[in-house]
This record gives sequence, C-alpha cells and structure tokens, in this order.
Amino acid sequence: MNIVLSNDVLPMSEAFLDAFTVILVVFGVLFIMFVLISLSGKIFASASSKKEAPKAEVKAAPAPAAEAPAAPEEEFSSGTLKLKGCDEKTAAMIMAIVSDNTGIPLSELIFKSITLVEEK
Repeated sequence: MNIVLSNDVLPMSEAFLDAFTVILVVFGVLFIMFVLISLSGKIFASASSKKEAPKAEVKAAPAPAAEAPAAPEEEFSSGTLKLKGCDEKTAAMIMAIVSDNTGIPLSELIFKSITLVEEK
C-alpha cells in the first residue's frame, strides 16, 4: 500500500484573500446587526412616546380651584382626645413615642383617650 502525500499548499496571496473575505463577512454581519438594533430602538422609542403623550396632556390641564383654608383648629384635628389622669405634655410625649415606634406619621394616628394607669 502506497501513501501519497499531496503538496496542495495554497499560495500566500490566496490565503490572504480568503482571510480578508472572512473578515469582510464578519464585519458585514455585525453592521447589519447594528442597523437592525438601531431601527428597533427607534421603533420602540416612538411607540413609548405615543403612549406617554396623553399623560402629558393630563398634566398640562389647569389645576382646580383651591378650597378655602380650614380654620386653624380644624387643620390638624382628627377628633377629640380625652385625657384621664395625665397632663397635656405627657400625652404629647406618649403620642410621639407611639408614632415613632410604629413608623406611622402623627397626623395619621387617631387617639381617642389616654389614661394614666397607676402601678400598685
């Protein structure tokens, strides 16, 4: 059995031509991908701007007339508070502590009564 080795070696100029062709194909595909991504970005941007246009019109509408300000007593009042056996300073301190511990703003809390409990 005879093994014949062929000397089919590409000339250097043909190898460079093949390499250059491959590089052109790769950069061509990358350029096409760049164009497609840019176009899709513009399409999505125009679609989102069309959705946001009605919101802008709503914001541009004039504000309704302001209501008459309430009396100073009614601004921060949320009912009446009955103090049983404690003074106002102590009650204010208790309300501030409850507000701080719960994380609820004092203006949203409603206290009905505060009673002093004597220890025996």
